[in-house]
Amino acid sequence: MKRDELGDLAAFMVVADERGFTKAAFRLGQSPSALSHTIRRLEARLGLRLLLRTTRSVSVTEAGERLLETLRPAFSDIETRIEALGELRDRPMGTIRINSGEHAAHTILWPALERFLPLYPEVKVEITTELGYADIVERRFDAGVRLGEQVARDMIAVPIGPDVNMTVVGASAWFATHPQPVTPHDLTDHACINLRLPTRGGLYAWEFEKDGRQLNVRVDGPLVFNDMTLIQKAAEAGHGLAFLMSDQAAPAIAEGRLVPVLEDWRPPFPGYHLYYPSRRQPTSAFALLVEALRYRG
Repeated sequence: MKRDELGDLAAFMVVADERGFTKAAFRLGQSPSALSHTIRRLEARLGLRLLLRTTRSVSVTEAGERLLETLRPAFSDIETRIEALGELRDRPMGTIRINSGEHAAHTILWPALERFLPLYPEVKVEITTELGYADIVERRFDAGVRLGEQVARDMIAVPIGPDVNMTVVGASAWFATHPQPVTPHDLTDHACINLRLPTRGGLYAWEFEKDGRQLNVRVDGPLVFNDMTLIQKAAEAGHGLAFLMSDQAAPAIAEGRLVPVLEDWRPPFPGYHLYYPSRRQPTSAFALLVEALRYRG
């Protein structure tokens, strides 16, 4: 393959990622017209239409998608191997991109990074927080952080926190006018604050377990959020019951702002894991960060 052909393939990946020529051209430091010429040259060489262009948008054809499936892991491997050259230096270096939920970023990642970064000043860490599950390979993250039960089986998963559980809470003012639930079925008599799951688009069903009996309850109420902090604030303000991570709710419970219920229905489940593709060749910086995050009980 000629050198310019490799550059054309890289340019095609950027256009596909940005879904347009203007932003892609800005990233590549060239004009949109020159970039368009590059893509047409690539399409002519392959004899295939890779992109569908309209006056408002650019989309990828089936042939283009197949080409991307080949290019993304190949270019990711090249980038990883280039980063690995940093191991020839005296100190680890490079940028590590992590996708995480907000709760894990605050309670696990940031405390570890406060200790880690001063030791390795040439390492940069970029954290993107999202509630939904992200495809870290497609979006070119080095790793993701999610609860253990949410990690795909083809990923290497490293535990970075203890087992966790959820707790149902409400303000004392709420229970002044509503009886405390005795079983999860009683939640249907309460206004509950729902969590919208961005990945699937549905509402989260509250999960319970007692004596080996598992029970999922779909609750109802006047409020729906995709932010756990807002759910807690609404519960503290007396707008209904909330289902929160136990460590998130603990300070408010200790201060009397929230009252826990159904405590005998709270099963522990696998805590947060750092996960990444098994084919990834870790750089020294990435390997060091994994060890800094690893939970040892």
